[in-house]
Amino acid sequence: MSKQPQKLELTWIGKDMDPKLEPRILIEEPTKSYGDPKAENLLINGDNLLALKALEQEFTGKIKCIYIDPPFNTGAAFEHYDDGIEHSVWLDLMARRLKILQRLLASDGVIFVHIDDKEMAYLRMVMDEIFQRNNFLNMMVVKTSDPSGHKVVNPSPYSQTEYILMYAKNRRNYKYDIQYVSANYDVMYNKIVTNIDENYADWKIEGLAEHYAKLQGFNDVRSAKRAKGKLDFEAEVGLFAEQNVHRVFQSTAISDAAGRTIVELREQSKINPQTVFYLEREDYDDIYIYGGRQMYFLSSKIKIVDNQKVIAKPLTNLWTDIPYNGIAGEGGVIFKNGKKPEKLVKRCIEMSTEEGDWILDSFLGSGTTAAVAHKMKRKWIGIELGEHANTHCTFRLKQIVDGIDESGVTKTVNWKGGGGFKFYTLAPSLLKQDQYGNWVIDSQYNADMLAAAMAKQEGFHYSPDESIYWKQGKSSEKDFIFTTTQFMTVEVLDRLHEGLKPDESLLICCKSFKKECKNKHSNITIKKIPQMLLGRCEFGKDDYSLTIVNAPEETEANGESVQSVVTVEHITIKSKKQKSKSDNQPSLF
Repeated sequence: MSKQPQKLELTWIGKDMDPKLEPRILIEEPTKSYGDPKAENLLINGDNLLALKALEQEFTGKIKCIYIDPPFNTGAAFEHYDDGIEHSVWLDLMARRLKILQRLLASDGVIFVHIDDKEMAYLRMVMDEIFQRNNFLNMMVVKTSDPSGHKVVNPSPYSQTEYILMYAKNRRNYKYDIQYVSANYDVMYNKIVTNIDENYADWKIEGLAEHYAKLQGFNDVRSAKRAKGKLDFEAEVGLFAEQNVHRVFQSTAISDAAGRTIVELREQSKINPQTVFYLEREDYDDIYIYGGRQMYFLSSKIKIVDNQKVIAKPLTNLWTDIPYNGIAGEGGVIFKNGKKPEKLVKRCIEMSTEEGDWILDSFLGSGTTAAVAHKMKRKWIGIELGEHANTHCTFRLKQIVDGIDESGVTKTVNWKGGGGFKFYTLAPSLLKQDQYGNWVIDSQYNADMLAAAMAKQEGFHYSPDESIYWKQGKSSEKDFIFTTTQFMTVEVLDRLHEGLKPDESLLICCKSFKKECKNKHSNITIKKIPQMLLGRCEFGKDDYSLTIVNAPEETEANGESVQSVVTVEHITIKSKKQKSKSDNQPSLF
């Protein structure tokens, strides 16, 4: 017997016990949708695992960027439980969602997961398994605060960072354009060409500080520093350099591997150290050599960052330039200890998308990701289970559509308003048990909802034909589905067959039919609802938040205090009764 290949993996209680999720339909609530009715943006209020499953058919392989800021496993909710159970619950919650998120990503898409140090190492192992280790791109370290007051009372050094794990769907397909951030003037740029408009052979070069001191009427730098003060003088020199980037430069060594022509010029320059040598290159920047060293002008460091020309440096994985102070009022909503700066989300979106791409956040919270994506003219999907979808997200996004919100990155991206979004809720479970324990279609489903739900169950796209009533959805140009609650007779079946072309097929889903209908026509398949659905997925479950039940209790045994056994319910159900809205039409998803 051959041995199973060994693999390195992280295990936890409940791993590989994924539920069979019901592919729900999404129902628009028109009174909560806002702005342009043609807008494609989706705000979904409901359990995020079920919502992700609802999106899977329509959006698999289409999402260019996912940014999620899931609830950190702080331990506060688990202080009375065993450590292993705490980790298992949190990791299981994340793994289930990450599996679907991985499928939703486009082939060149990227996911960013924002996390703190309590679960970062474990989460990375989970993501290595789901996204594959070779698709790991980077881990950003984000400075979030400074030690102050009571915060510095810690048993170890104060923690002021969080992390963003960055994975690609397929590393080979992801193309990274170098991003830049503002930088301070580098004092190594300490020389200046005083007559830059003349031919390079006649250039005159001076020390930057000496040149500026003379312009200020001083004989030398020492006199200028004495009169102005050392720090003030150096600050003025830096400002002067920024105003003369095309003339200010630094000299850097030229290695022997630079190329034969460049090395030859280097040697000539050493013999004639006061002469500037020049090499014109067709596909690269031209080269200037002075004193045996290459001249790098400060102008090469000028980039456009946040719509402004500034001295810049390439973005690294250490992000210390995004302030967390002052973000409480962004978007006009308060979200204590949970809100992330719009500038941070903007950076992630810039690193991975272009205008028109799809952005997804399945832990939307106060709506930051959707807000930034909207302002940056990306299409977005946001999922939020709680009331925040109404109290925070909807309010915030309406302000953006109306052009009222001036906070966050609004001015940076020059947002003026426009667009819109559609507000969706998850439909109730398609099947429920009646008083006798039999599975029946939920009475909240009207004909259109049932047709859309069955189309999704069977892998068809719900798209009712305008003139042919039984063409409710299709899986290809020639394969159709028809759902009805009416009793199906042979006569009706024959009429449907007459409407089919020889190369077309039809799947009929109905409550009951005459036995003669079975196999009556080779291109028509007929099935009964709900029997055809039983066993496929978990019906009647609305909450996959994975909470722990049966808290441990202190009991007495033989005079000693002992703790009772803790049990974990793999999935906790919290049914939410939804009102039937006969006027609601199911979405296409």
